[in-house]
Amino acid sequence: MPLTIGIDRVDRHGLQACMTDDGFWRTKSLRALSADEWEALCDGCGKCCLVKLQDEDSGEIHYTDAACALLDAGRCRCTDYPNRAKRVSDCITLTPENIDRVKGWMPSTCAYRLLADGKPLPAWHYLVCGDREAVHRAGASVRGRTVPEAGIAEEDLPDHIVDWP
Repeated sequence: MPLTIGIDRVDRHGLQACMTDDGFWRTKSLRALSADEWEALCDGCGKCCLVKLQDEDSGEIHYTDAACALLDAGRCRCTDYPNRAKRVSDCITLTPENIDRVKGWMPSTCAYRLLADGKPLPAWHYLVCGDREAVHRAGASVRGRTVPEAGIAEEDLPDHIVDWP
């Protein structure tokens, strides 16, 4: 069954407050983060909003280029973040409590997954470099690479498996 995980939207005020904090992601556990700090971890890549398929035999996760109907593919943000779980039945609200259980569905570059695994954020992450567009310039986002999930029959999803996430 495909699984999509929504991404976070952070307002400018909250984001600025987090960015001025001296590397909170380096010094705090995920469970110790404030709500604004948790939200600020999202790099805006949009990969979590791609439909994923799991091989029934191997358990391997395969990403497709099919994007959730709520993903703004140009901005790589959810168009209805507060209501996403109500509108998309398989959208998961990522939390410190469930990250260890669902991180295998998250992209390998995801800040939540990286930090849960004790790894550093990549140089292009805006909390590291201060530039929200760096994720896109680094080719680490879905910008310009997706098709709407709504236009694809479920049996055709395997034809949309990609290797770039």
